[in-house]
Amino acid sequence: MGHRGSYDNTDGPSVLSSEAPAGTVSSAAMPRTAMPRASALTGPQEWLAGVRTLLDRPLASYYLILGVSGLLLALGLIMVLSASSVQMLSLGASPFVEFQRQMLGVALGLPAMWAASRLPPTAFRVIAYPLMGVSVLGLLLTVIPGVGVSAGGASRWIAIGGFQLQPSEFAKLAFVLWGADLLARHERHGQLTEWRQLLVPLMPGAGILGVLVMLGDDLGTTFLLLTIFLALLWVVGTPGRLFIGMLGFVCLVVAILIIAKPYRMDRITSFVDPQAHAATSGWQPLQGKYALASGGWFGVGLGASRQKWGMLPDPSSDFIFAVLGEELGLAGTLCVMGLFGALGYAGLRVARRVTDPFMRLAATAITAWIVVEALVNIGAVIGVLPITGVPLPLVSAGVSSLIVTMVAIGMLMAFAKREPGAAEALAARGPGPARRVLSWLGLRGRTDRGVGTRRRRSA
Repeated sequence: MGHRGSYDNTDGPSVLSSEAPAGTVSSAAMPRTAMPRASALTGPQEWLAGVRTLLDRPLASYYLILGVSGLLLALGLIMVLSASSVQMLSLGASPFVEFQRQMLGVALGLPAMWAASRLPPTAFRVIAYPLMGVSVLGLLLTVIPGVGVSAGGASRWIAIGGFQLQPSEFAKLAFVLWGADLLARHERHGQLTEWRQLLVPLMPGAGILGVLVMLGDDLGTTFLLLTIFLALLWVVGTPGRLFIGMLGFVCLVVAILIIAKPYRMDRITSFVDPQAHAATSGWQPLQGKYALASGGWFGVGLGASRQKWGMLPDPSSDFIFAVLGEELGLAGTLCVMGLFGALGYAGLRVARRVTDPFMRLAATAITAWIVVEALVNIGAVIGVLPITGVPLPLVSAGVSSLIVTMVAIGMLMAFAKREPGAAEALAARGPGPARRVLSWLGLRGRTDRGVGTRRRRSA
């Protein structure tokens, strides 16, 4: 077997038998290793072999991340339009208000994702500390009267130039970059031999962000920050006892935060027995289950959901998966879960194949963040987890969450370009779309000639 990313043809050229008719190949002249291989790979085995061949290509992770993200984005726009139109009409607004806002998020997120996919890892490490500082400042601004925007008893947004931003979403990306860079530096200098070097200052940084996020009463984002913290510790090779201790500590912190607020305890009790609290805290999980149940195998059709007509809370954000299940059925929900599974596989594949410690840590943390966020949202809707209020990545309405998630995915794409053999595959792919457009306009030739002239002059 050749090196990864190469294709070695061991079968020699076919030899025509002198006794066989012209155009036929003698079976005696065929290599002995080729005949059993062709006969053994039939049906599902042949299909699996084809999938393995595709995944063995150097840019498989890159295209898988790009394709899955594109499908989730397209599906999210459709579902936001379907789920929010009724809610906007009930408020006396245009049915396209939420959809237009989500389109704005996509219009801003796509260039940001493209730019992130083309940046080198050193650029992410440079912006890690400034982004951490900006996130801390933004979280502090959310609790200042007149600057912070409150909704539903929580202060999680700030108003800037007529737009509302959620700093806690940017805090997740900042913590990923800062934590990955911190541990990569410690690993390079051999400073991860003691528990203090593993936890300081990573743990205090996570604590500061968690406390600031909890000032805005956002337990879901705090849980995701702790998930990123545990993912970083896992990848860096934390000893088993220390990791189990940190896992127990995180569970204790989450339990204390739940007990501290009566409404969170109500969510736990309604999760255990929603029928007993059907008129109060059990209303949300029950309506989500009713929406999924009424969808059946293939759904009632796009736009035909009945639960979104005033029965389902937050149909375009927290419970968009319920609307999706009702309109697209079990088949649609399984496809969405499969897409997130494929995204998780691609992210972990990137983390396993890259050699740079920073990229390995950041790729794992981003994958854990997006996949766990999706699992928490879906689990709350189907009733296997308590309701925490986290969105479904790339699908739920929310401009801040959408843009930050797209930037994180762009980072994964940038890391995927640095897998073994990826640079050679990119070079062999030929010019990109921008250069092809320039060549169609007749501009690329002039640019290339100018570059060549300057090179000759400098020589």
